Amino acid sequence: MPRFSVIVPAYKVQAYLHECLESVLSQSCGDLELIAVDDCSPDGCGAVIDEFAALDRRVVAVHLPENAGLGPARNAGLARATGDYIVFLDGDDTFVPGALQAIADRLKETGSPDLLVYDYARVYWSGEAVRNEFHRHLSEAGPAPFPLTERPELLRVLMVVWNKAYKREFVEREGFAFPPGFYEDTPWTYPALMAAGSIATLDRVCVHYRQRRTGSILRTTSLRHFDLFDQYERVFAFIDARPELARWRPVLFRRMADHFTSVFTARGRLPRGTRAAFFRRARGHYRRYRTRGATPKLTTRVRHALVRLGSHRTYRALMAARVLLRHALRYGSAAARALRGALLQLHYRVQLCLPVRADRAVFAAYWNRGYACSPAAIEERVRELAPHVRTAWICAPEHAATVPPGTRWLRPGSAAYWTALARSAYLVNNVNFDRRLVKRRGQLLIQTQHGTPLKHMGLDLQHRPAAARSLDFAQLLRNIDKWDCLITANRHSSLVWERVYPAAYRTLEFGCPRNDVFQRATASDVAALRESLGIPEGHTAILYAPTHRDYAHPQPRLLDLNRLLLALGPRYVVLARPHPTHGTGPEATTNPRVIDVSAHPAVEELCLASDVLVTDYSSLMFDYAGLDRPIVVHTEDWTAYDAARGTYFDLRAFPPGAVARTEDELIDIFATGHWRGSRSAQLRAAFRARFCPYDDGYAAERVVRHLFLGEDPAALPPVVPVEDRRPAPALGGAGVLFPAPR
Repeated sequence: MPRFSVIVPAYKVQAYLHECLESVLSQSCGDLELIAVDDCSPDGCGAVIDEFAALDRRVVAVHLPENAGLGPARNAGLARATGDYIVFLDGDDTFVPGALQAIADRLKETGSPDLLVYDYARVYWSGEAVRNEFHRHLSEAGPAPFPLTERPELLRVLMVVWNKAYKREFVEREGFAFPPGFYEDTPWTYPALMAAGSIATLDRVCVHYRQRRTGSILRTTSLRHFDLFDQYERVFAFIDARPELARWRPVLFRRMADHFTSVFTARGRLPRGTRAAFFRRARGHYRRYRTRGATPKLTTRVRHALVRLGSHRTYRALMAARVLLRHALRYGSAAARALRGALLQLHYRVQLCLPVRADRAVFAAYWNRGYACSPAAIEERVRELAPHVRTAWICAPEHAATVPPGTRWLRPGSAAYWTALARSAYLVNNVNFDRRLVKRRGQLLIQTQHGTPLKHMGLDLQHRPAAARSLDFAQLLRNIDKWDCLITANRHSSLVWERVYPAAYRTLEFGCPRNDVFQRATASDVAALRESLGIPEGHTAILYAPTHRDYAHPQPRLLDLNRLLLALGPRYVVLARPHPTHGTGPEATTNPRVIDVSAHPAVEELCLASDVLVTDYSSLMFDYAGLDRPIVVHTEDWTAYDAARGTYFDLRAFPPGAVARTEDELIDIFATGHWRGSRSAQLRAAFRARFCPYDDGYAAERVVRHLFLGEDPAALPPVVPVEDRRPAPALGGAGVLFPAPR
């Protein structure tokens, strides 16, 4: 008896079926049977199913003699199911990697409930994945399993059959079956939730729900949308047969009325001339099943009242008026924004006529994402060494809390923002400021960059369209012409930046200011950071920080963190840090040893808290080398990455540590201890000597003393030799690390 019976009906989905079936069979939890039902599909679905059945004994092929519809096709699969739990998947959707294992783990953790509800994401033709807007209702906090009475908000989650796992004994005991017709999920999912004695939730995306541009049954124009009335009759018949479920009648009544109005207003569903008939049927059901106790908000009550009265023309008129009002507000808002922008630019032009303030400095980083990177390190030292300079930081409101006390926060686009750009003597950023910035005489624009370049940058992207995308090279050159000084960490960076960003600025090899903290932090600082991140004492923390792939959208998942941790054992945790441009955390996981640090404001703190870095082509490896801690490079897609983006040297030939070409090799490097062996230390020492010659903890001080206080570079304190530096210690539990040769 398998753990799962996965039922996949297929009809006119030949273009997607292979991916669907493969997503099931490639699950890390292989204890399953896959029942694929060919609903007499006129395309190649049946042949695809037979091919999979011939290759994998877990596949059960079912061919229906005539097209029966989605509900009967699922029933045909149910009749052959033998698993402990039944899950459904439509033929054009897919399971995400690790989904069934996560479901199995949650079922075990919650004592094998009758029903488990998990999350999904809508995946559009563009590749964009958008998580279910009601995923907060799937929180795993609190006792589990539970009856529906304790979590009635689950009825707000999309009522589909494929975001739940059903205990087969429960399904057979209740005699559940799918009816024919459209909206067949409705009389299955509502009764299942109401009848389940025990329910659990899994706050993880397990299904990718494909949003096809064409071909969706429910988006077709058809009289079969009238089937919706029959389906709700079945739902209320189920409630009426069970007096103990009467408490759910008001909720289901409201859901029914909402469903009717959504179908009525959906463009292209009801055939021309049938709207009045649909509204009359809706009015009849409204009056028949009306239940007191359903108290929706005012606008919903108005819509429901119109359904009850059968005023379909009034309803359509109100909906049209609502659309017109929404358009009017949108265009009015756009006009207001345009007027405000024009006034702000006028304000900026006035400020440009006023004197530059020699005691003002404005900072920003990462396209206004918060107080971070080298500009933050410089700003901190300005407040310490040049207190006569008043500093301000530009960042979006959601990042305002990262700005330290004593530093003025500026909202991008505000009048104060434009005043600061016009009149501050010092402008510091690790990317470019607003392209409308007018560089004035008396202003000093300091560019820090945000890492040592491994991948091609700047003008080197002119012949790499996958990486350049819509980059405006002419505008790029206009931006870099505003730079006065470029701070670099090493000679490699200087040579690359001067060539790919050609302008008249001065290059100052002062080191990377953001890395000063690596030499200044103490063991107690590291311990406090580890505690704040939830790293258990004595555990080895792996910082996993992959870079962005220009050639892929959405970003590929190149490393199975759950598998890695399973192989390494319970004394390891992973700090998962995707590239900042991704904006979201890693693929959701229930593994408590995977700590999502995608929203952490300072990557330097994550480096300090970790014991080893695992990355691919991220510039973070150049910074991390200054900590003298192990680095493992994962280069599984080197050929594709090098072809799309290109690199300035072959990382595999001059790596900062052990190199893994596959996930298996990566696991082996950790399992055998090579990640912290003597060879790894030798590679790291050579890498550090080349790329961290000035990262001695005083880079920001050199910048401030020279550019803010006017000290001659020759008079600055000498750089501390690499062999004399003592970076912050690692506090993990992996044992003594091999130090780099001194």
